[in-house]
Amino acid sequence: MKYLFSILISLLAFKLLIADKPNFVFIYADDMGWTGTSVEMIPGDARTKSEYYHTPNIEKLASMGMRFSAAYAPAAMCTPSRAAVLTGKTPAEIHITTPGPGLGTNAHKMRPPTQLTEFPASEISIAEALKPAGYASAYFGKWHLGQGNPGQHGFDVHDGSTSNFTPENSGPDNPKDIFGINERAIAFIRENVNEGRPFYAQLFHYAVHGSTIVSRSESKEKFKAAKKGKLHKDATFAGMTWDLDQSIGEVLDEIENLGIADNTYIVFMSDNGGPSNPRFGVRNNAPLNKGKTTLWEGGIRVPFIISGPGILANSHSGVAVTGCDLFPTFCEWAGVDINHSIDGSSLAALLSGNAKDLDRHVDSLLFHTPHYGRSQDAKPTTAIIAGDLKLIRHWETNSYSLFDLSKDIGEKKNLASSQPENLKKLIAVMDKRLLSVNAQLPTKNPDYDPNAPLPEPRGPRGRGQGRPGGPRGQGGGQDRPARGAD
Repeated sequence: MKYLFSILISLLAFKLLIADKPNFVFIYADDMGWTGTSVEMIPGDARTKSEYYHTPNIEKLASMGMRFSAAYAPAAMCTPSRAAVLTGKTPAEIHITTPGPGLGTNAHKMRPPTQLTEFPASEISIAEALKPAGYASAYFGKWHLGQGNPGQHGFDVHDGSTSNFTPENSGPDNPKDIFGINERAIAFIRENVNEGRPFYAQLFHYAVHGSTIVSRSESKEKFKAAKKGKLHKDATFAGMTWDLDQSIGEVLDEIENLGIADNTYIVFMSDNGGPSNPRFGVRNNAPLNKGKTTLWEGGIRVPFIISGPGILANSHSGVAVTGCDLFPTFCEWAGVDINHSIDGSSLAALLSGNAKDLDRHVDSLLFHTPHYGRSQDAKPTTAIIAGDLKLIRHWETNSYSLFDLSKDIGEKKNLASSQPENLKKLIAVMDKRLLSVNAQLPTKNPDYDPNAPLPEPRGPRGRGQGRPGGPRGQGGGQDRPARGAD
């Protein structure tokens, strides 16, 4: 009798624990640039949206909540960004700052540090943080964080160890598994709504990564017939963007139909900026400078929208925020205390209108890429953003670029020589931040040979992006190492 009574008390305690807990749906696009949607990231500024891609459901999401015009991915490539949003820590602290091991060659002036290729078991993921509060968690789509899988980091349901270059991902009616991810996520959401359990669902899409550009045939035809833009012109890429947007509409409709819209936060973000390399032929990040793999604005400034209870509809914030801020935001909304050090700060007060700015516990946003990338622009760099100012350190030349982003979003006017006091101040801030997170730094390459051949850039791969074969769901998929692609 005492045993049964204890069980009843435990069940009651659990019900009280999860009562009124909000739900979370986090939709993460791959390689979608700041102007990769039809939403004006800065309201009233037509330069800040695509004049060709059409994303009515992302527009709808923006009308439901708050868009951030100065939102930053934690890194300029997917693997470090994913590690950061899962933990709330800057990639420099996790020591995952590029896909793969990040080794250089003798053609490079600097020797990049060897970094982690596995998401560390010691890091606390958002799924692990929410679990004691009664949350069910799911990770659908792209992992690309090493041989492990989301199940080893607290996720109850997942697709396994996946990346862009695993087989089986693009059927004619399911390009880049866009709608497969949706189908599995919606089933997970329904199951937990029926059980009365709060949930955290991650939809980490392969779209709109440019290594394979695919869309449903009808989506491509729709944009073949549409007027091309000055910057965006590729009908297949526009169709792929449309397909992703349609999947977001399905999620919004399902949340509404289930009657949980008033208790569900929905986040939309991209893992990094769009590629600017002309070999992709589909994206231009103007008015931002350059693109993916670089720490210029085009590589790290991304679309970011949050809707949910208490968030003012069709609102906008110009406060600088990053993907690291999601971890503490989710935890605050879920009533979960954070008892370890992280880089991010909660956006809850900003989103509710109770604050106009963030009271950060760090004095700057840090972006650190001590490696070379596949484009000529992707060299070892570190950047910080402090207020309106942005400082970039170019490690090869030990030189700096300084910009006032409030006046120069395109980073056209380097103020390093004309503002020596600000330059000196921000160099000190950068050095302090790098030291505080024990960042790995590039070093001079003693074997540098200017005549050595550079690695050949890898172009788009055609078909074959996606999820490995094998069972889905709990532990589904085969183990695969992270690849030197993002």
